[in-house]
Amino acid sequence: MALKIRLARAGSKKRPYYHVVVADVRSPRDGRFIEQLGSWNPMLPKDGERVKLNEERIKHWLANGALPTDRVLRFLDEAGISKRDARSNPKKAEPGKKAQERVAAAKQAEEEAAAKKADAEAAAAEAAAAPAEEAPSEEAAS
Repeated sequence: MALKIRLARAGSKKRPYYHVVVADVRSPRDGRFIEQLGSWNPMLPKDGERVKLNEERIKHWLANGALPTDRVLRFLDEAGISKRDARSNPKKAEPGKKAQERVAAAKQAEEEAAAKKADAEAAAAEAAAAPAEEAPSEEAAS
């Protein structure tokens, strides 16, 4: 029988409260469990006592092969019972496909506007330089 140390939701609507339980992996989230090992009240302030754990029983179940879920493993790492490896997913912070397309389109439009501006400045410089050269030749002709 595969065992998990996981959270079982309790509390009313929009007022969550979780029990840390050990349960068979096949049982439903809020359904049948083997033993309650603690609780987590996310409504309390972070510096308060949000998480309560029965460390002795948790160590017993870990020794018997129960695997904690990621959230429970965070609690156990905080309490010093078990070690949680840091995860790194740099792609998670990247924008979605459509947002990347919009950024690329905006960048391309900006480059085109800069190129048009450079062409306009070059044409203005040529226009300013050309009459200056012709002006002395007109005065000499008169």
